[in-house]
Amino acid sequence: MINVVQTIFILIYILTVLLAATEMVPLSLAALIGALLAIWFGINYGVFTYEDAIKFIDIKLIGLLVGVMIVIEVTERSGLFHVAALYAIKIARGDPVKLFFSICFVSAAASLFLSDVTAILLIAAAAGTIARIIKVDPSPYFISAAIMVNLGGTSTLIGSVSNMIIGMASGLSFTDFISYLTLGEVALWILVSVTLYFYYKPRLGEKRTPPTYNPWESVKDRKAVYKAFIIMILFFTLLFIYDRWNIGPEAVALGVAILALAATGVDPAEVFKRLDWETIFFIGGFFFIVGGVEKTGLLALLSQEIFKIAGGSQFNVVMLTLWSSGLVSAVVSNIAVALTFTPIIQGIKGLNSPAVWSALIFGTNLGGAATPFSGTVCIMTLGALKHEGINLNLADFTKVGVLTTFVELAFSALYLIVRFSLWS
Repeated sequence: MINVVQTIFILIYILTVLLAATEMVPLSLAALIGALLAIWFGINYGVFTYEDAIKFIDIKLIGLLVGVMIVIEVTERSGLFHVAALYAIKIARGDPVKLFFSICFVSAAASLFLSDVTAILLIAAAAGTIARIIKVDPSPYFISAAIMVNLGGTSTLIGSVSNMIIGMASGLSFTDFISYLTLGEVALWILVSVTLYFYYKPRLGEKRTPPTYNPWESVKDRKAVYKAFIIMILFFTLLFIYDRWNIGPEAVALGVAILALAATGVDPAEVFKRLDWETIFFIGGFFFIVGGVEKTGLLALLSQEIFKIAGGSQFNVVMLTLWSSGLVSAVVSNIAVALTFTPIIQGIKGLNSPAVWSALIFGTNLGGAATPFSGTVCIMTLGALKHEGINLNLADFTKVGVLTTFVELAFSALYLIVRFSLWS
């Protein structure tokens, strides 16, 4: 039976989610309002002490997030990612089919290294330019790019903020993510891009010869690009081997971030200004909300209920985790979903396994492009299309978004069953 204190914290959680989902206030402010209420009620009702509240903040996660943001910001400033994207698109040679698949795969690949926001900005800029040059409808390219950016990065620890949250909570390393998820993600890239192609095939236009352009012409400093390339190679090499030194990924991220700032000579103040502070404060605020809910015993109760519904079956727990997190992520920030689900899974005794964590990773990543307002990437895509003079019918986006989300979750379910032998 849920008591009064648990009810209060449920209402705080719902209020925070509604404020964020309806965009009545900025995402970070919604989480900070919820955090303020959680701390006030928690301390005054004796749920936790002030000292307990301070411990809700996961400094390691914040360190990892800030470190990755700095590395990516420094690298992006060099023009490395822009050059890579233009080269991939140039290979299409005016063929809309090749262009379409190039944009799909470049979008997903870019999301492995960049934040989703940065990736969609770069891809949208490149795709918009090429679409104007060969005079084709940009809508299929933009929407497909958004869906593929949302999909990309599923199998890496730093591929999304939700992955970082889950990785720190589960103890899965960078190589664990790759081992458990990469094969499934690559298969999803192919499956989803083919699905999108057949959906948009009548609107892709015919082959046209584009004018010659040099992907390097917009780069002011080639040395900066080469330095950025070396930094990224070093970054990923260290992420593969950091566990041998008994340190965490946050140490690697912050260490490489410092090295990147020193080696490239960029102004740290300018880099710090461009960090995604909105996400950092959102996570920080949500830590207090989830920590408070956990202290009330509500998450432990949910864990027990899930265990009962699953009947002690790992198969059922994995499927429940995948579909529930995926569907909820379609309407709620996947960061909030990851922060909420991780302590619940930790409380499922005996069934807290790589298979369950992998299901949560798939669910939180794949549910974010079901509707035009499922996530920042989709909203920014609408903005990019408006900039191109196209007012997209929201129903059209929802049709393809719901279709691809269902395809992704259904395939992920099959993949998890095979990968972790859940039929036995």
